[in-house]
Amino acid sequence: QYSLIKDVVSSLKRHRMHEQQFTHHPLLVLSNFGLQEIQVKLMASMFQHMFPSINVHRVNLNTIRRSLLISYNPETQLLEFRHYSVKVVPVGVSKGLKKLLQEKFPNMSRLEDISELL
Repeated sequence: QYSLIKDVVSSLKRHRMHEQQFTHHPLLVLSNFGLQEIQVKLMASMFQHMFPSINVHRVNLNTIRRSLLISYNPETQLLEFRHYSVKVVPVGVSKGLKKLLQEKFPNMSRLEDISELL
């Protein structure tokens, strides 16, 4: 079973697709691949070698824009494949500063000083 990208995009209220998402490889997450069966180990190895490994000490977290989750169900022997878009959102800051960090410029005509925005 699968869904076409046009069907997925049409079902979303606000879709976020831009070219910069696909400039770097996704973060690969494998779930339930720890079984001792040889075919499961082979599948895990195949998926791991499809994407470059990530050096956790040197990776720039701002370059990770996608996450790929592959989950194996041992009872049904089916794979579930999910591809997520990752968005970095500032937390714990004022609304005006959040807009500046997201490169959206707020309306400052009502403000007398920049400190009111911050």
